Amino acid sequence: MQPFSIAGHHVGPEHPVLVIAELSGNHHQSLATAKAMIKAAADAGVQAIKLQTYTPDTMTLDINRDEFLIRDADNLWQGKSLYQLYAEAMTPWEWHQPLFDYARSLGLLAFSTPFDASAVALLESLEVPCYKIASFENTDHALLAAVASTGKPVLLSTGMATVAELADSVAVLRRHGCEQLLLLKCTSHYPADPVDANLLTLPHLQSLFNCPVGLSDHTLGIGVAVAAVAHGACVVEKHFVLDRAAGGIDSEFSLQPDEFATLVTETERARLALGGIRYGCSEREQASRKFRRSLYISADLQQGQLLSADNVRAVRPGLGLPVKYLPQLLGRPVQRDVCAGTPLQWELI
Repeated sequence: MQPFSIAGHHVGPEHPVLVIAELSGNHHQSLATAKAMIKAAADAGVQAIKLQTYTPDTMTLDINRDEFLIRDADNLWQGKSLYQLYAEAMTPWEWHQPLFDYARSLGLLAFSTPFDASAVALLESLEVPCYKIASFENTDHALLAAVASTGKPVLLSTGMATVAELADSVAVLRRHGCEQLLLLKCTSHYPADPVDANLLTLPHLQSLFNCPVGLSDHTLGIGVAVAAVAHGACVVEKHFVLDRAAGGIDSEFSLQPDEFATLVTETERARLALGGIRYGCSEREQASRKFRRSLYISADLQQGQLLSADNVRAVRPGLGLPVKYLPQLLGRPVQRDVCAGTPLQWELI
């Protein structure tokens, strides 16, 4: 598998899970709130924050009818036009520098998702360490080429892409200079249902494209993210909100600071728990062996008396003969007097 690192921060099975807090539009168009989100994310233990870099005009047309209106009944943003949605959700471009600077001052990686070439140009001027490609843009070959040509690591959300589409996109990235690529399994529905996560795709993705994998997660809670780590995810990205009750463009499927802290802890526990294939005692289990059952004399015996179910029992601790030998021992005489509580050993027979 190809190595992957961002500004010296190594990503992979041998390293802590990279947890990314996506700020999206949950800042309510307040720079102070955006900074408070970054501080809360850092306090929760995340390693990175991510923005989205677009304007409504780089995303769509200012038309309030037909296909430019969101009409799906189960859509969080039903009733809005695309232009209205992006105007509400965007992070002003003039905020990027102060937000990146603030995040870096707290020791966080800070980067963004560009949605067109002008966003890439802005982010290059701000010296971002890597790029994220959103699932809806993963077939935009011109955008992929622009990002790849920077030579920086790329995290690509798979979203709705077929294997053939992913193969094309990966080829474009690599052809234009992307040497470090990480694929993020993603379900492009908001909020996503765990039944659609299909996390068994993760090792398949890794095998197909010989690169590390992760999860861009829009489900509720942390269960899917923890399970993803158990299936090889080295990166977990979730949307962040200070207070779900206060609302926000993505608040319904975003985690609060205390939930993010749990996410950081539990994903790392999941990674550590994977370990390797192993049987028998670990080093820490050695002392526990004595608490297995073993065979003990349970009544005082005189020399020559026969062992029976009345004077031999399988009990804890485990200092006597293994229990599996009991059938071979019953009916045999002891070679000397022995008192109750003596661990049964071969030399007694």
